[in-house]
Amino acid sequence: FSDLLASYRTLPDGFVRDIIMRAPTADLMNLLARCVLTLYSYDTNANDISLPNVMAQCLHLISVLPMITIYSYHSYNHFIGGHSLVINMPSRSQSMAENILYLLRADKQYTELEARALDAALILHADHGSNNSTFTNHVVSSTGTDTYSAMAASLCALKGPRHGGANIKVVEMMADLKSHVGDPTDEGQVREYLQAVLDKKALDGLGLIYGMGHAVYSLSDPRAEVLRGFVRDISKEKELNREMDMYLTVEKVAKELLTARTGKPVAVNVDFYSGFLYDMLGLPKELYTPLFAIARMAGWSAHRMEELGENSKIIRPACKCIEKRRPYVPMSER
Repeated sequence: FSDLLASYRTLPDGFVRDIIMRAPTADLMNLLARCVLTLYSYDTNANDISLPNVMAQCLHLISVLPMITIYSYHSYNHFIGGHSLVINMPSRSQSMAENILYLLRADKQYTELEARALDAALILHADHGSNNSTFTNHVVSSTGTDTYSAMAASLCALKGPRHGGANIKVVEMMADLKSHVGDPTDEGQVREYLQAVLDKKALDGLGLIYGMGHAVYSLSDPRAEVLRGFVRDISKEKELNREMDMYLTVEKVAKELLTARTGKPVAVNVDFYSGFLYDMLGLPKELYTPLFAIARMAGWSAHRMEELGENSKIIRPACKCIEKRRPYVPMSER
């Protein structure tokens, strides 16, 4: 299967130059959606929604999305940021996680632990039931449209900060904590800061501790439990033990404060640690949500093929009008 994915890891001739570099932008999610839609034009069987063809299309998108993402970032960095343009060709012998680090870094160097940690993060983000972008994929796929349109729609849904930007919020919260607290590993100081956050007197004034709580996982988020172990190992490798202690302190205090406030157990979610991991891997914030998309493409693919099964029918959301009946007012009297 790894060899099969590697064989799909190729873009059409001139695609990087003509599509990715043509209009670079800092908002990579919009560019990813545009690139996915453009790939439709290169597929001679683009409208074939038979499951074997959809499977092939999905495997291709899973394989090339990391390339599109990294090349888009480098293009923006070069044309807008003025940095050197680095375009490495992907390796067919390396995993997806290894290729992401390989393509991103000018020296192409990474450690085995870095690759394994990123691989774990991609797996943990691959699917998560009926979330917003996945439901979008089901709705769009139910119309019988092509794979590229369905995946682009999912990308557009994931772009929204309420869905795909949570880990960035955590990193920003931690930076704000460090700027306002003398010792971010001291429970007392952290408690005072987080209480101010909950009271809407600190951070962004919204009263939210980012990375805490989940709509489905109440007792614990198993993804966070797994990712925490990799984050701890990476922090040791990079000698960032104090940063790790800060995250553990915030997790402990936040759980206590939120549980006391809501009367229900509140657990840390996977977003709490994923941003820290990406930061330690030297991944820029512009790639955080695209990395989510790279991982979730596998889940979207599975859901799309499920939706196109034998009993597929168009999804029509039920809507209820809550407006009271009003008499018609002639235009001349309005």
